[in-house]
Amino acid sequence: MGTGGKLVLGAVALLALAQLVPVERTNPPVEEEIAAPPELQAVLRRACYDCHSNESRWPWYAKVAPTSWLVAHDVSHAREHLNFSTWNAYGEEERRENLEEALEEVEEGNMPLPIYRLMHPDAELSEADVALLRSFAKAASAAAPAAARSGSGGHDHGSHEH
Repeated sequence: MGTGGKLVLGAVALLALAQLVPVERTNPPVEEEIAAPPELQAVLRRACYDCHSNESRWPWYAKVAPTSWLVAHDVSHAREHLNFSTWNAYGEEERRENLEEALEEVEEGNMPLPIYRLMHPDAELSEADVALLRSFAKAASAAAPAAARSGSGGHDHGSHEH
């Protein structure tokens, strides 16, 4: 066997061994979802929930190393940053900030991630989708000062660093 054949055989063996490295692909229970209108909820599920919720769909490539390592890492990182399945864990101010930051990321074209949009063309957001998010984020911002004045909100029961 020539050098090229040995390299190919070695690469195949490494890829096969890589499959033995365990990767956590779990979906913890949903605590409380974001209370969004049905139209926006549909957009979030289509474009955001695979990474930013505990309802991730794990496609075939999320089960094959080394791609599985990248997908699991991205989902874990995304959930730490913003998780729509644990919306109840955020205080009112943090919810507002999360919505504003999400809107900014979407408007700048950073979210959904370009690689995700490549693999999931249905996650591409239309201007109408962005308008729904913008409207919801603005309504949350407008409600936040009123809630703080009335004493019915604005209390952050836990810190979530970003």
